[in-house]
Amino acid sequence: MLSPTAVQIDIDIQHHIEHAECPRDDLIKKWAELALNLRAIDTEISLLIVDNDEMSALNERYRHKEGPTNVLSFPFEGPKDLDLPLLGDLVICLPKVIAEAHAQHKPLDAHFAHLTIHGCLHLLGYDHDIPDRAVQMEQLEIDLLKKLNFPNPYQERAL
Repeated sequence: MLSPTAVQIDIDIQHHIEHAECPRDDLIKKWAELALNLRAIDTEISLLIVDNDEMSALNERYRHKEGPTNVLSFPFEGPKDLDLPLLGDLVICLPKVIAEAHAQHKPLDAHFAHLTIHGCLHLLGYDHDIPDRAVQMEQLEIDLLKKLNFPNPYQERAL
């Protein structure tokens, strides 16, 4: 009996900002792969790590909102008849994520993993635009983070 072919997940990480606190690329890939494996087919994404200025420009251009946000997802929108594994692009604002982790008293790896998974789930079509969908997406994030031994990101943490 032939064994099933393994799913190929390619994650191209690009750093537009270097910072000593940035999680290692191998960890970021591990976190993204955990979410992307839900797709169960070959998948490619680009993950860009940027500073506040670059994220602010993207946030204003694509969401018409001022200032940086922590993560943006850009699903690939190619012709339907193309059979490409490209899922889309994920942009993470490192200074924003660092600031949020400190403000929320969370380990940076846990917060960065959460936002990586959150962004990948958006690329997979999950959303939190209505309460039922938000509950479903949040529970999936909690379950995936638990597999990484990270706490529930939505639970208040005692100081």
